[in-house]
Amino acid sequence: MTRGVVYVHSAPAAICPHVEWAMASVTGGRVTLSWTAQPASPGSLRADASWSGAPGTAGKLAKALKAWPMLRFEITEEASPGVDGERICHLPGRGIWRAAMSANGDVVLGEDQVRSVLAGATNLEAVHHKLAELLGAHVDAELEPYRRAGEGTAVTWLHQVG
Repeated sequence: MTRGVVYVHSAPAAICPHVEWAMASVTGGRVTLSWTAQPASPGSLRADASWSGAPGTAGKLAKALKAWPMLRFEITEEASPGVDGERICHLPGRGIWRAAMSANGDVVLGEDQVRSVLAGATNLEAVHHKLAELLGAHVDAELEPYRRAGEGTAVTWLHQVG
């Protein structure tokens, strides 16, 4: 078993019930989120949910939520025996960004990723750009206002059934 957090940073009110149903289809139990206004995107709502379940649950949740391309979400999964942690983000118009994550939440790059960056680099600026892309700098830059807007809100707990 492992655990993680789903952050729905912004969602139109009309699809909030669909988000809960999609999450319930993964966890196997009823999901009722505590939706609050998202000041970073007037007219949108936000919610957090901590979850526990089998390794790979973050990927299943992301697959279920990406059905609504207007959602802005972030899902983390802690490492478990034999399985790296990960962070999965979705930005409207950009799709999914996914990376391995260390125990303290840092993005982790593999040797082959770094070798590929170095082999394909024509100059230092190209190395910087590619490493920033792999580390998700563009994702963090876009999500940061949404993260700050949700500080101090209640988090719901989800538990995977079975």
